[in-house]
Amino acid sequence: MPRARYKSLVDAFARDIRAGTLVPGTRLPTHRQLAASHGLALVTASRVYSELEAMGLVSGETGRGTFVREIALAPGQGIGQMAVAAGMLDLNFNYPSLPGQADLLRTALRQLALSGDLEALLRYQPHAGRPHERAAMARHLLHRGLSVAAEQVLVVGGAQHGLAVSMMALLKPGDVVAVDALTYSGFKVLAEALHLEIVAIAVTPHGPDLAALRQVCRRRPVRAVYCMPTLHNPLGWVLGLEQREELVRIAREHGLILIEDAAYAFLAEHAPPPLAQLAPERTVYVGGLSKSVATGLRVGFVAAPLEWVPALERTLMATVWNAPGVMTAIAVGWIEDGTVVQLEAQKRQDARARQALATEVLAGLAYISHPASYFLWLPLGEEVRADQVTMALAREGISVSTAEPFSVSGQVPHAIRLALGSVDKGALRAALLKVRRVVE
Repeated sequence: MPRARYKSLVDAFARDIRAGTLVPGTRLPTHRQLAASHGLALVTASRVYSELEAMGLVSGETGRGTFVREIALAPGQGIGQMAVAAGMLDLNFNYPSLPGQADLLRTALRQLALSGDLEALLRYQPHAGRPHERAAMARHLLHRGLSVAAEQVLVVGGAQHGLAVSMMALLKPGDVVAVDALTYSGFKVLAEALHLEIVAIAVTPHGPDLAALRQVCRRRPVRAVYCMPTLHNPLGWVLGLEQREELVRIAREHGLILIEDAAYAFLAEHAPPPLAQLAPERTVYVGGLSKSVATGLRVGFVAAPLEWVPALERTLMATVWNAPGVMTAIAVGWIEDGTVVQLEAQKRQDARARQALATEVLAGLAYISHPASYFLWLPLGEEVRADQVTMALAREGISVSTAEPFSVSGQVPHAIRLALGSVDKGALRAALLKVRRVVE
């Protein structure tokens, strides 16, 4: 086949995929069907699909075929300054996945289809989840060091939804919330939408400056503290027991609500007890299965004091009415048969391998991370601008985030966050080498 004709076929597929004519999930013709319909040699047909796969537009699954990939994010999604375009290596978002997870889903869907309870999932559910689902999640939280009754657990549509429900139920517009000067970007979005006032607490290499928090509480009517004591995003710290106990003392002295975000807590083994275990009367604990299982599994959990549960349930009713029945049934099945615990263990191992790779490639650069996290924080030199580094990496085909989405204080540091969990290890090594070259 002449080169121009070969390239035109690649371009035609690419154009249809990017235009949405070929929607994500579409199964493309087999290599033999493509060859026959276009009068190609089989090797040339294979080359067409190989090039489309290299462009990030399709994925080949052994024994199943070639499928169109999801290549676009809706406007406003994401944590960085740009959506991740097709063909970019994604060090911006974390959606860690392990080989075989799609097969787990296929099996779970087959089992669900054969279950006698299937029809019940098509009806409205209790706002906070069915009793056995709440009980299963309470048992799962024991693996996180948190002992709560099933009645204290509410099933939500992912950790971000859990944060939204907690903040809507427990806070009101104008309330002052203390938060780390560098924090999870999704919390910033929620605080702005709910008209909350954020007060930045300076950070140290090992956690928030608790003396500064105490001073702020003496000067301002702080209502709540939002914190990530176990594997902070983006700085990766795990607060020690003494720090947690001091934070609890401050909260009790000033009557504060503690909002504990545990989205990445599963990655940190042998962490001290959660704040919700140390101060159960004033802590709302929020987590989910997006990182430990899959980002598409929008199932999470909120654990709270019993007296807060009615307000949380009313907010659940106002936002999504009830927990997502089908997804919750799958998630609970995986909790009960040990799949979630197994995946969490495998992802801890995977995260450690990726951090070891980063340690090797970025040796000599002063970055901040936890040895089992899926991200690292790379401060830049005084003469280096983060936006210039970000754009230079974009030209190299790599998407990263600057500090701006994470920064709460007025002065945004020049730094980038690198998400390590979304590309295969070979591509990750190549991407980190480019990051090193651009930064240096």
